[in-house]
Amino acid sequence: MRDQVLEALRAALLSGELAPGEVYSAPALADRFGVSPTPVREAMQRLASEGAVETVPNRGFRVAEHSPRDVAELTEIRALLEVPAVLALARTVPVAHWDRLRPLAEDTLEAAARGDRTGYAETDRVFHRALLELTGNQQLVLLGDDIHRRAHLCAVRAAPAPRTTDLLAEAAEHVALLDALTEGDLAAVERLVRGHY
Repeated sequence: MRDQVLEALRAALLSGELAPGEVYSAPALADRFGVSPTPVREAMQRLASEGAVETVPNRGFRVAEHSPRDVAELTEIRALLEVPAVLALARTVPVAHWDRLRPLAEDTLEAAARGDRTGYAETDRVFHRALLELTGNQQLVLLGDDIHRRAHLCAVRAAPAPRTTDLLAEAAEHVALLDALTEGDLAAVERLVRGHY
């Protein structure tokens, strides 16, 4: 139940349904989702650990506000984690493995084509997680996943909503990256990974 509530709250944060700076009580959110307050509190504590909300004693949780600087810092961290990891994978992973990621890249294209910002954020996270999982480094995967969630949420708060064409262009970079990885074009891989954030 907590995981379902957590995903519903994440979607509400990404869609703007839960507004930055606003305070929400666990009982009120529980009524909205038709559950008891306990899974809501547990989910909100998880979101607090991810920096999405802040605990307000005796009142509930305030949706965190993020600045363009927050987005820039998280973008830098993502690049520091993913660029060397993907370049190392480009040198060692057999070509056949890249085809396994194509359905995930296509999922991002489909979400982007619908203009589904929340769906795009989730399919993008799944694609990047699958990419990092190829390293075999579980700590890198967990850290990358956390940073990815934070970056998407910050971007929603700090920048205007991307147009469908922007989402499509970003999603197309996943396909281009897989093409470059399949072809062993390390220069293109590095350019695409660095420019993706």
